[in-house]
Amino acid sequence: MRFKLLRRRLTISAPRMAVRSAMPWPLRWAVAAIMLGFCAAIALWAFEFGKSIAGLDSGAKEELVRLRADAEKLRFERDKAQSVGNTSTSLLTAEKAAQERLAAQIKTLEAENRQLRDDLGFFERLIPASGGEAVAIRGLQAEVLAGTQLKWQVLLIQPVKNAAEFRGRLEVKLAGTLGGKPWMMDVPGGTLQFRQYRRVEGMVDLPQQAVVKNVSARVVEGSVTRAAQSIPL
Repeated sequence: MRFKLLRRRLTISAPRMAVRSAMPWPLRWAVAAIMLGFCAAIALWAFEFGKSIAGLDSGAKEELVRLRADAEKLRFERDKAQSVGNTSTSLLTAEKAAQERLAAQIKTLEAENRQLRDDLGFFERLIPASGGEAVAIRGLQAEVLAGTQLKWQVLLIQPVKNAAEFRGRLEVKLAGTLGGKPWMMDVPGGTLQFRQYRRVEGMVDLPQQAVVKNVSARVVEGSVTRAAQSIPL
């Protein structure tokens, strides 16, 4: 019986045996972590050492410094270009505003120049004419504006020195066609009261399809016509 038990233990049919360590599992995990960290440190050192041997890390710091300097230079140039662009925009805006003001001043001066020419034409007619008439019409002007309005001007003078005050009225009449038929229109000229000269002007709205061909002005004192003048258009 003992022989059978001994043979059973020494042969393949003997029961399996497991050898277990008496080290607790937390300590085993700690040892494993230490070994992994040590291996990682060795691998990192080998990688860095390989880079230094291969020359991959040589001049990297200098290259980084150079790139930073280039980036700073480019940033400065960008800011400078942006400042120049803003200044140019401001100058263009100011120049445009100045041109607009200059154009407005030119229009004002042109209008004043036209007015001065008109005044000069009127005052040139203030020169006394021969004949010794008490009241004279020295300038009658009329102009159709845009086909719907008519602007007229009359200059009246007394071409004598120390003339007495004249009192009367001005009558303006338009003549032409309306729809192809003869047409006339009286324009209120107003009362007159002056000594040496007087300029009267006005604006008239014309009827549709009216064509003005003649403008006449008459100075009346009481029931007597003192001066008259007409111009064709």
